[in-house]
Amino acid sequence: MTTGPTRREVVIAGHSSDLATATAGLASADATVRIAALGALDRLGKLTAADLTSATCDPTASVRRRAAELAASHPDVDLLPLLADDDVNVVEIAAWSCGERADVGDAVLSRLIQLTTGADEPLVRESCAAALGAIGDSRGLPAILAACEDKPAVRRRAILALAPFAGDDVRAAVQHALDDRDWQVRQAAEDLWRAWNE
Repeated sequence: MTTGPTRREVVIAGHSSDLATATAGLASADATVRIAALGALDRLGKLTAADLTSATCDPTASVRRRAAELAASHPDVDLLPLLADDDVNVVEIAAWSCGERADVGDAVLSRLIQLTTGADEPLVRESCAAALGAIGDSRGLPAILAACEDKPAVRRRAILALAPFAGDDVRAAVQHALDDRDWQVRQAAEDLWRAWNE
């Protein structure tokens, strides 16, 4: 990586149609400049799949997190490597991006299912459960139901993730959550139960 424009210059470039400066920021030795460059290019409508794919391999986790976030609206960027990242926050944002897409593909869906029940970090399990709910594929339902028995934060997201699904097992999980020891889980269950019965 080479030196180049400052973060301020790159941010301004994103607001002034200065594509050359925004692009130059991608090669900066400063991670904050590279992050700004991704945002600037996105603002200009010039962020490419190649730019994002390269950023998903950046040595700095914060750059990879920003790439994961922006990839939500770039379906041609593969999120699977980000779902295997060493940084928990990268994986969390990658899962969120999956939930923002209309289609994620079988490999990504399988990885989300695996992480929902098997990730060490509750934050990742929570985000993946939410993503499975947003995607709404029935293959993810068993993992969401399992997450309904996880830690409180995961249970809250998992209950809400049941919204697009139907069936006796789904209703049973929500009904069980109505008596959860965590009030936020109970509230989520009450909201969903009310919506179903209106």
